[in-house]
Amino acid sequence: MIKIELERVQDDFGFEATDAAGHVVRMDTSPDGGGKNFGVRPMQMLLMGLGGCAGIDVISILKKQRQPIEGFAMKIEGEREAGKEPSLWKTINLVFELKGNIDPIKGRKACELSMEKYCSVAETLRRSGTAISWDIRIV
Repeated sequence: MIKIELERVQDDFGFEATDAAGHVVRMDTSPDGGGKNFGVRPMQMLLMGLGGCAGIDVISILKKQRQPIEGFAMKIEGEREAGKEPSLWKTINLVFELKGNIDPIKGRKACELSMEKYCSVAETLRRSGTAISWDIRIV
């Protein structure tokens, strides 16, 4: 079981969430919603979690295949449902940016395995109806 503690630490909506290892993440709402830009919006954090989950998968797979990974980055864009409460993620697009002498077939397969099989965050979002697309660029 995973345990997280959350505490309001600044103004109305400035929260800090702490995991069992002591890692802290700050969250807030937008200034339009009464926040003060103290931290990340919770829905943005879901996109960050998706990126982290997929990144761990892809790098792990490529390392096992002895692919030389000199750099890794991702661009993630999402669109939320308009005019609904709650406003869920409607679409998310990820672009994996891999740097190194990586076999393009192995790079694409690693991303596909993450997105279709291993990434728990991606599957959680898909089960809520989110359409997830992705692409890969090797530099």
